[in-house]
Amino acid sequence: MYIFTIDPENRITAHAKSIHVPKGESQFADPKGLARLAGDWPGARLVEIWNKLPDTKKLLRFTNRKTAVDRIWSVVQSLQPSPSSAKAMPKSNPFGTRDGTKAARMIALLSRSSGATLTEIMAETGWQAHSVRGFISGHLSRRLGLGIKSFKNGGERTYRIVRGATA
Repeated sequence: MYIFTIDPENRITAHAKSIHVPKGESQFADPKGLARLAGDWPGARLVEIWNKLPDTKKLLRFTNRKTAVDRIWSVVQSLQPSPSSAKAMPKSNPFGTRDGTKAARMIALLSRSSGATLTEIMAETGWQAHSVRGFISGHLSRRLGLGIKSFKNGGERTYRIVRGATA
């Protein structure tokens, strides 16, 4: 089963898996989800969506909203995900985290040759010290298998990713 998105230009795209939906787009996976979305739309939008679907006879109007949703759903099920639809997911860095997340930003800090101090990490993430330490121990070391070196540098706790080592 696919996930479908509708963009602001009323184009429907199929995706093989759930994606991050950009602002202004809607997502649905079944006829009930489509019906919920369509409940607030004017009939003209449903006609426009229908007319943009491939291999459909162009219409001026539908008899009613239920008919519109049923007909759109029947055509949408035959859509196949395009290879470019995979690009909709935020790309991952080599460590398996999505770019732009706090985890990715923390990994970038820890990847520096000098590492990052606990204070720097707290400032970057907005987390308290115990949360930073827990994330390093639980997520980075155990879950991602990264080797993390912890040492004191000028009296301040510093962490660094050790290349080639795993926890």
